[in-house]
Amino acid sequence: MKVSRAGVLVLLLLFFATIVRGQTDPGVRSGPINGQTGATATSPLPVSSVVSNSPAGSLEFFQNGLARFQEVETVSGGANNGLGPRFNLNSCSGCHAQPAVGGTSPASNPEFSAIATGMANGSANTIPSFLTASGPTREVRFPFFFNSNGSANTNAPNGGVEDIFVVSGLAGASRCSLPQPSFAAAQAANNIIFRIPTPTFGLGLVENLDDSTLIANQQSQAGNDLGVSGTFNHNGNDGTIARFGWKAQNKSLELFAGEAYNVEMGITNEIFPQERPLPGEDQQGTGLPASCLNLSGNGYPEDATNFAATVSSSDTFAQNASIPSDVVGFAMFMRLLAAPVPSTTTPGGAASISRGAALFKSIGCATCHTATLSATQASNVTSSLANAPVSAFSDFEIHHMGTGLADNVSQGGAGGDQFRTAPLWGLGQRIFFLHDGRTTNLLTAIQDHAANGSEATEVEENFASLSSSQKQDLLNFLRSL
Repeated sequence: MKVSRAGVLVLLLLFFATIVRGQTDPGVRSGPINGQTGATATSPLPVSSVVSNSPAGSLEFFQNGLARFQEVETVSGGANNGLGPRFNLNSCSGCHAQPAVGGTSPASNPEFSAIATGMANGSANTIPSFLTASGPTREVRFPFFFNSNGSANTNAPNGGVEDIFVVSGLAGASRCSLPQPSFAAAQAANNIIFRIPTPTFGLGLVENLDDSTLIANQQSQAGNDLGVSGTFNHNGNDGTIARFGWKAQNKSLELFAGEAYNVEMGITNEIFPQERPLPGEDQQGTGLPASCLNLSGNGYPEDATNFAATVSSSDTFAQNASIPSDVVGFAMFMRLLAAPVPSTTTPGGAASISRGAALFKSIGCATCHTATLSATQASNVTSSLANAPVSAFSDFEIHHMGTGLADNVSQGGAGGDQFRTAPLWGLGQRIFFLHDGRTTNLLTAIQDHAANGSEATEVEENFASLSSSQKQDLLNFLRSL
């Protein structure tokens, strides 16, 4: 039988369409993140003991922390002062929003709409090209300082955060005049990388893992034949294992919160009490101009213990929950925020999810993404954080991810191509993947694990060798988490 060229083209298109249909990312899974009764996309619930207010006061602390997490910060003259002089956003919940408060980048980027919505309206800011309406919220870093000709000086590592917005032109900041960083020049020099927010669900359990538990898991994975040989990032002060952030650079939730408050919003606090200049202004310059200091007029730190906390008729929280600083409130909210709960049936049905879970282990994904670490140490906060399994699908080690994912930024003991094994719990409800949010497709995220120098290359090749139906089962399993 003779087939025309057009007929051949149609057959080829149908063939490739069949392949595509055979293995597709099921997309963002709906429903509450933590599976608890009453939880919605906008009101996450804490661990069960906090719901029952045990020990007494824990519920108030959680609710107080949740409220602070959603507060909108201003430069001065408002209820929450201290924003800037440079910042990425004006509230924690703006970036940590998907699928609920405490999560990660939402579908609608609040940084992109910052000027239109008034957050930076009237300021001396423009929206850089790498921010889009439907793209992820981003933090920006320049891996290297610049040569005089505008090229990247690879002998001068930078890696510090270059905040997107300045307060210049905003109410309360009339005497402060600062330019935005040179993002266009950095892009032209290929000297720019991005990070997206990490979700905070279940972090109290992660914080309460003993080092010995992590070390024992590392030893159990040693000697694998997959080329995986992770290590830990250690705290520079006491030498213990750090575990928060894309490179596991932070040790505790209070340190994690304090750094974010200072770096992402420019608000000084009891952990980071000085205003933060850009890396070039601090390490290679003169710091911030005096006209941009103490804009709130209250002195430093701008976030501090509330010595004179009082309870008003409109105060819904106990007085003791109002005394700690914002950083403590943020940390308490994250510490008491429930872990994600996977679906047993969605997407694809229970049988497909079960097969995908088995494949996840058999091809080697679980070598780094340890399904469950057992168990947390005894807790002096709440019994729900004690002796509990941590089903985070992470070993909390840092691994070499090769040239494809390398960002050339070092943090603590983590080098330019090393990243913490990203916890996968809650993955099914995330929109953006990998440290920079470069893709919304799980298939692409998996494929990007393979690169020259990546410890995950052989595992990714194992995935590539699966049949289309097997790949679909594995994708369904990942989206069930």
